[in-house]
Amino acid sequence: MAEARKKKDPPLSPRAIIGAELRHAREKKGVSQEALGELVFVSGSYIGQMEAGTRRIRPEMAVQLDEALGTNGFFERNCKAANKSKYPDHFAEAAEAEAEATGIKQFEPSLIPGLLQTPAYAAELFRAYQPTASDEEINELVDGRMARGRLLDDPTKPLLWVVMGEAALRLRVGGPAVMAEALQHLVALVRRHRVIVQVIPLAAGAHASLGGPLKLMTFEDAPPLAYMQGHGSGRLEDDPATVARHTLTYDLVSAAALAPRESLALIESAMEEYARETQPS
Repeated sequence: MAEARKKKDPPLSPRAIIGAELRHAREKKGVSQEALGELVFVSGSYIGQMEAGTRRIRPEMAVQLDEALGTNGFFERNCKAANKSKYPDHFAEAAEAEAEATGIKQFEPSLIPGLLQTPAYAAELFRAYQPTASDEEINELVDGRMARGRLLDDPTKPLLWVVMGEAALRLRVGGPAVMAEALQHLVALVRRHRVIVQVIPLAAGAHASLGGPLKLMTFEDAPPLAYMQGHGSGRLEDDPATVARHTLTYDLVSAAALAPRESLALIESAMEEYARETQPS
């Protein structure tokens, strides 16, 4: 039985291994997460997230940890390899945290969220963002996004709850064939109860997150995180008051949206409209 469990357990990421070493070194030193955080000028919850592998240990932080814990340069030597990522710097920590999350709540005002995109839809977006990139570069970006989406291969984890603006259904990314396929994929995920989706209709008017996308992540053994993304930039927040404020924002956005059943009907209606456009006249 133990052998069977071993085969099912996924291999630990380098960052999770370094995090476990951080916890071991801290406990050996006899200091709490809060006390260590004070020594290196971060919150105790930030230390907890590094130990859990949901946040990376940055090079300057590694030096401070080695000094505080007396680990003879261990973290400075090893954090570089642990920090390697296939994602852009502004998104790397969020993507890596996403892979460890037990729950994700996300609001996207005008696009289908990355975890729910099809390859063709993602390729159209990346081409729009980077019109002079080579096909190989675009394909690599699409592959990375599809790899993220494989989180949903697990039947239950993470719990994913998405609120989208109706603009995500109406913005004709790639034309009717690409949109019909993208919405068909979304409908399939909803119908097999793998994701909760709500849509804010355009007629709803102003809502609580007009400022842009928002993602909230919860974890089994680390404090929650909030991620806000702009054009070529992103910010991951762990301050409890800040996370609580963004959680309220998400709750208000969800309250302004259609119920899941009505949202599904709206998505299917848009999907059918696009599908009809692809039929020969």
